Amino acid sequence: MHRFLCDAMLGSLARWLRFFGYDTGFLGPEHADHEVAERALGEGRWLLTRDHELAAVGPRTLLVRSEDVESQLVEVFGRLGLSPSAGLEGSRCSECNGELTAAGRDDVRELVPTYVLATAERFRRCGGCGRVYWPGTHTERILRTMAAVVERLEAGGGRF
Repeated sequence: MHRFLCDAMLGSLARWLRFFGYDTGFLGPEHADHEVAERALGEGRWLLTRDHELAAVGPRTLLVRSEDVESQLVEVFGRLGLSPSAGLEGSRCSECNGELTAAGRDDVRELVPTYVLATAERFRRCGGCGRVYWPGTHTERILRTMAAVVERLEAGGGRF
């Protein structure tokens, strides 16, 4: 599976690639271009950037031209010939990129609001930062966006 590193200009794209299940690192603006390029190369990741100078550094670098995150996803998937699925089963932590594993109510009792503990059917916990995820109102919006991206790709909207 493809692995990515997004530079400071693509934080939202990093989060959405994680929703799709892609191992996606992110480096903020405190990192110099050479640090970003070295990390991507050292970790065998595709470097995703909107910076023309940074995009010229290596063969596994993609200059992302689209401005909105949905179009960026379509562009990246289309240019790399990827066929993602619209579902959160394989998603990663949107904050730290850690792997998510199933967690029981007893495991998250002290970590989630009482109402959520009583009403949520399932929980997933990040092995990296410990963040807990559960199906909520935001899940429907995320799945709609994912489905729209997949639909655009299937309709040929990912050709660049």
